[in-house]
Parts: sequence; structure tokens; C-alpha cells
Amino acid sequence: MRVKRKVTGVAVAVGALALTGLALAPAAVAVTPDTATITADCGAFGGGEATLTATQDGTSATLTVNSSAITAPIALAEDSITSTLTLVGASGATTAFTGTENPAMAAGDPVRVGPLNGTVASGDTLEAYGGSLQMTVFGITITCTAAAPQSPGPFVFD
Repeated sequence: MRVKRKVTGVAVAVGALALTGLALAPAAVAVTPDTATITADCGAFGGGEATLTATQDGTSATLTVNSSAITAPIALAEDSITSTLTLVGASGATTAFTGTENPAMAAGDPVRVGPLNGTVASGDTLEAYGGSLQMTVFGITITCTAAAPQSPGPFVFD
């Protein structure tokens, strides 16, 4: 009986230590900031403020672009826009995020594309300024560029 109590006591102590370790473990660090804004210039298709939202899971990252200032010129079906968002790194190298994800949009609706998928390395610092967003709709390519650096600053991937 004593052995059973000791084993039970040791098991409870080990479990408590494990839970304490989990509770005190630091949260996983990922991309910071997770959102940034830019002023986009899309030429004849308009322009204005756009929000970039980033996520990271290891070397995989996604970016979503939302803008109420840039609107759909015509009704668009779900997943009908082929998009490439190119960001510029601190070294001048570029990283592309691509995809065909978008919600259905009526003419005049705010534009949203993504999540767009890309590959990053730990320590990558990526910025929209100097890069571009290309969206191809019905064979027509719309290119948007940032008019200034993104705010609050570049994305830094863990």
C-alpha cells in the first residue's frame, strides 16, 4: 500500500511540474508586427490605404491584403483573382507571396486577396515599399505599389 501511495505521489508531483512548465513557457514568437498599413497606388484602378495582415508557421508565411479604398471594378467570383505580393528584404532581395484566394465581390466592394502563401527564413525583414501587388482578373493585370514605407514598420519573421 505504501509503495502505491509513493508512486501516486511521485506521479502527481511530476504532472504538477509539467503543468507548471507549460504555464511558464514563453509564447511562440512569430511575425511582428502582424498588421501593417500602406498607401497603395494602383494607377488607373485607384488607390488608397490598404492593410496587410501577416501570419507565420515556421518557414511558411501568409499575407492578406484588404482595402476599402481600392474597390472591385466589376463583380468577381470567389477565388477568381490570381495575386502575387512581392515584398523587399533589408538586403534588397524580394520574396513573393502568391495565391488565388479571394471572397466573392460585387462591383464597388472593397478588395481583399489572400491568404497569399510564401516562404520565409528566421530573421527575414520584409517591406511592401519597393515591392508590388499584382492581381490578374480576366486576363487583365492590375499592379499596385506602396507610395511610402509601411506603418508601423517592416514585417520581421521569427
